[in-house]
Amino acid sequence: MVLLLKRLRVWFAVALACGCSVAWAQDYEREARWAKETLATLVAGEAVQIEQKNGHKFLALYTPAAKPLGAVIIAHGRGWGPDFELYGVLRTTLAEAGYSTLSIQLPVLPGTAKIGDYLPMFPDSSERFALAAQWLHAKGFRKVAIVSHSLGATMANQYLITTPDPAVDAWVFISIINGLEDMFRIRIPVLDVYGTLDWQVTRYGGEERRTQILKVAGSEQVVIQGAEHFFERQTDELTRVIASFLGRVLK
Repeated sequence: MVLLLKRLRVWFAVALACGCSVAWAQDYEREARWAKETLATLVAGEAVQIEQKNGHKFLALYTPAAKPLGAVIIAHGRGWGPDFELYGVLRTTLAEAGYSTLSIQLPVLPGTAKIGDYLPMFPDSSERFALAAQWLHAKGFRKVAIVSHSLGATMANQYLITTPDPAVDAWVFISIINGLEDMFRIRIPVLDVYGTLDWQVTRYGGEERRTQILKVAGSEQVVIQGAEHFFERQTDELTRVIASFLGRVLK
């Protein structure tokens, strides 16, 4: 496992440094199918389209809180969509807890792509985070946070360490994949959440992550007993943990 993590980190660094051609092209057709399926079953919230500099428009789901305390960008895991299972729950329960949410579609690859194949997609995901933050600020929100899961958390990490002014005030990473990169570059409070039954790639390095994040004022780590990677049957507890953190840091 240690060797795998080192290889992935080296691969990402080399890919960014040399501008290597990517092995996989973004699967816009799959992304469009996700959007169609999401819109067909959408009950809560409002669908919006946000345009990137290349002209591509990605789907985001805006769910306003009745009396918002702030706003949250929700980022899904590998290959999923903004309303899939855990993400659909979080975008609505956090809105009920007082935080308007914007759940965004991140880049997707074909279903056979592995985690490492997504590394060249990180510049695109960073652009989507930046555009989502701009969209929420344009809505009038003064305080914005990111709540991200799995590979979406790894993408959020890259956005935060490569963007001089990420325009967000706090970051929640849930069941992060491949640990943290350049935590010293992150100056906002962070919350690291994972479960005792989480994937090994997430549980590995938990103590190291805790040591890193506690160097940033207001940061904390919460390990939820019995929770798995997608927090089945424990989303209420997960929401309470996130809302408690946001209530403390988004003032």
